[in-house]
Amino acid sequence: MPQSIEAYVGDAMDNMRMETIHWRVLSLVAAGYFIDVIDYTMFGAMTPDIIKSGFLGASGAAMVNSVTLIGLFLGALGQGEFTDRFGRKAVYQFNLLMFGIATIAGAWSPNLTWLLVCRFIAGIGLGAEQPLCFAYTAEYAPKQIRGRIMALMQFIGGAWPWPVGVLFVLAFRDSLHWRGIWTLVGIVAIVIFLLRFSLPESPRWLATHGQGQRALDLLQRMGLRPPPLETFSTDAASDTKSDPFGIIFRTYPGRVIAGMICFVAFFGVALGLGAWLPNMMATEHGFTIAKSLTYTFGMTLAFPCASAFMMYALERFGRKVTAVVAFVLAGVAAVGFGVVTSNTVFFIVGFVMIFFIQLAGNSAQIFIAEVFPTNARATGFGLCQSAGRIATAFIIPGILLIQRSYGFTAVFVAIAITLVIAAVAVIQVGPEARGRALDDVAPLSG
Repeated sequence: MPQSIEAYVGDAMDNMRMETIHWRVLSLVAAGYFIDVIDYTMFGAMTPDIIKSGFLGASGAAMVNSVTLIGLFLGALGQGEFTDRFGRKAVYQFNLLMFGIATIAGAWSPNLTWLLVCRFIAGIGLGAEQPLCFAYTAEYAPKQIRGRIMALMQFIGGAWPWPVGVLFVLAFRDSLHWRGIWTLVGIVAIVIFLLRFSLPESPRWLATHGQGQRALDLLQRMGLRPPPLETFSTDAASDTKSDPFGIIFRTYPGRVIAGMICFVAFFGVALGLGAWLPNMMATEHGFTIAKSLTYTFGMTLAFPCASAFMMYALERFGRKVTAVVAFVLAGVAAVGFGVVTSNTVFFIVGFVMIFFIQLAGNSAQIFIAEVFPTNARATGFGLCQSAGRIATAFIIPGILLIQRSYGFTAVFVAIAITLVIAAVAVIQVGPEARGRALDDVAPLSG
């Protein structure tokens, strides 16, 4: 029986060597991811100065964080349906343009209301970024090094924005101020939007949506010589017309729920710390703003360290083991961070805590991007991530409430409990994906 076009393209992509087109996809995906993450890390680093300037109070800063996350929730929720139906590239182009324009407009807000509106729109634009980053990269990466390539994408785009964002704010807070810094972020986003016109569509998506010839043409650009289209048994997947949401909830409800729990924990903790850690060090430990930003910068060097280790761990130990062990160790470190008093020990334990939070959360993100089928991958991942985004909109002000009501230590005890729950959820996400063909993971149980 002739091979189907979907099977041929999937096998070809799984077993292909990394070519120029792969590296172009990786670099442009990582660049957009970088803007996504640095936007949030910079706001956390700028929060003490914005509050000091009198433009916002602590409650206003929490509102800005929350409305941004509501926008991120809507963007992540909606993009999956659109990209699984209409392609990765179209939505991927539009999201950064929306974010860039809204960010520049928000940078020059005359009041809190205008800033909230702009941050909400910017959040919708960025909401599509991470689900597409992971789906796009997973669909292009060869199976034997898929974990390593996705970890590399996260290393460039998801890890370095944390120290770079804090360092940039530390260096330019007096000269550019928060308005100038945000304007620059918006301009860079628009530049990346223009560069992304050269992105190719995903061959896997084309093959499952009746565009087999375009998929074969792309494979030829990558150096393969595929047989003619008419030699294959079919040009479209049998469930191409199915609703991606229907596929996910009918076939993979357990994976979606487990993924949602993982993302609620990871985003709640990571973004909550990003938003409040510099301010908490200033208020609870008596640090000056400059000192709290310096300590935060040192701790955030754990992000690239965790991502670099992840490139090894995902292929050596697997996605599940790496994520589960790291979530548990992050919880232990969080308890220690909440009780230490020495500045030196405080810094060391904070570095260790952030290292394991990032190792756990990003291993889980890569894992979740692999356990859904091509025609519903962005939808499944986006649903999981949207839950994390909307929950974090309430977690961020919740952290402030816990700190004011019960103290600094209570915040990190709550964080530890959350991380242990996430460790349990990772086990339920799906089968271990290490070394498996991407299209073989979704049908498996376990």
